[in-house]
Amino acid sequence: MTEASEPHTIADRKDATAGPTPHPQRWLILSALCLAVLLVLLDNTVLTVAIPSMTESLNASTASIQWVMNGYTLAVGGLLMTTGSLADRIGRRKALLIGVALFTLFSGVASMADSPAQLIAGRIGMGVGAALLMPSTLAVLMQVFPEKERPKAIGVWTAVGAVGVALGPVLGGFMLNHFWWGSVLLINVPVGLAALITMIVLVPESRDPQVRKIDVPGVVLSILMSVGLVYAIISVPEHGWSSVHVVVPFTVGAVSLVSFAYWERRCAEPMLDVSLFRNPAFSGAVSSTALTYVALAGSLFLFTQYLQFVMDYSPLEAGLGVVPMALALMMVTAFGPKLAEKIGTPATMTTGLSLMGAGLLILSMLDRDSGYGLALAGLAVMGAGAGIAMPTASNALVSSIPVERAGVAGGLNSTMQEFGSACGIAVMGSFAAALFASRVPDSIPEDATDSVGEALGVAARGDDPALLIQQVGEAFASGISVSMRIGAALAIAAGVLAWALLRRNSVPPEEAAPQGDEVPAQASAAEAERKDTSGVS
Repeated sequence: MTEASEPHTIADRKDATAGPTPHPQRWLILSALCLAVLLVLLDNTVLTVAIPSMTESLNASTASIQWVMNGYTLAVGGLLMTTGSLADRIGRRKALLIGVALFTLFSGVASMADSPAQLIAGRIGMGVGAALLMPSTLAVLMQVFPEKERPKAIGVWTAVGAVGVALGPVLGGFMLNHFWWGSVLLINVPVGLAALITMIVLVPESRDPQVRKIDVPGVVLSILMSVGLVYAIISVPEHGWSSVHVVVPFTVGAVSLVSFAYWERRCAEPMLDVSLFRNPAFSGAVSSTALTYVALAGSLFLFTQYLQFVMDYSPLEAGLGVVPMALALMMVTAFGPKLAEKIGTPATMTTGLSLMGAGLLILSMLDRDSGYGLALAGLAVMGAGAGIAMPTASNALVSSIPVERAGVAGGLNSTMQEFGSACGIAVMGSFAAALFASRVPDSIPEDATDSVGEALGVAARGDDPALLIQQVGEAFASGISVSMRIGAALAIAAGVLAWALLRRNSVPPEEAAPQGDEVPAQASAAEAERKDTSGVS
């Protein structure tokens, strides 16, 4: 395909089945999109190191601090599907700019908070902005890049996000060493303004060319479904699986999920065509994306605790300890698209997820006396696998949805990432906590076994502090070890699932369509037929 100077929106093109026109400034646009992604994903982890300072400065209760974190998560997780659909309707550029503006504005509000309530309100506002921003970045990417270049662009997009997650604790530790707690949020303001200005200049507008009615029941049910399930999942570590705080929102979410699927199948213009899940390639991409993030988020959550509570690292040192994983991911993402061209998407996904599983198995060997060398090996292998699997899964997912519904594709991809991450932390964290509680020394009171920090505090005041601290560390390390094996099993299961489902609809690399402007007539006809029969609206 050649770079054209005509308008670069789907709405401006008469032949929508030919796909979006490559934008001449698409790589500059990608840099602006990556800046926005970095802004959001950096913030996901940067605030964790500031919790002690926030608690002290604002005289906040434990419940208030939990809502500082959970309010943001609920806003993002609950709105992603809706905001993705909204972006297709009002324009992806407009949704992106509104999202960046809201995130930047409320970052400033939250950084100046002088009460827990103000901080919680600011964080919820940031979550709404992030929910608009994240699916819109992927939707714009789909519009400005041709299909051939899209896997590489998604690889860059994924790598930048991983770097943001890994660098969050490092940046947070640095800022707290020099400034007050609000600085970790205030740093978003200049970065957000830079991203906003760059996007105003570079990003073209695009939207779904078909004018559709708002699927109001679908919107309401998707929000109830997402908020209910996310709230239940993030409540598990504190309240347990059988608590009313988990059972009630889970029931609301599950009933809303079933109702959403029922309604969308019968709606004339649904927000999401649920019949897409009958497509093995689509189902494989969705499930693989979710399971990948379950394993990745859960393992990183536990590994940073291992570094702090077992290896006695500071929060800043623990953040630096995760950086090798992000570096490995960055270095490998460029090879994913090339590998997919040679061996196909199913084999590439299986390769990446198998490497992730191998890395997690290495991490499962860690104990109190392991040292960082073994951890480094596990992180490098896991990061390499994630660098192959994550962008390949995202590309497979968005490629399964018509390009004019790019916002829905971006929203669904981000939703799977958010749900996967929340489930990984809840499930793997719960297993680790339960095993830890069952293996701590009998001299540690039962009410102190809910937290490794509390158990270590009690051990330090015991009759034989050195021995008790060692035993508590060993108990925690053993719980993490089992959870890492669970993560490895999930990653390998995702690889098997990807191979089984994606290969049904995959085209062998040697049979792929010619590059350039030549598109076989039968391929164009098949694509046109797919557009006509697709129910995504």
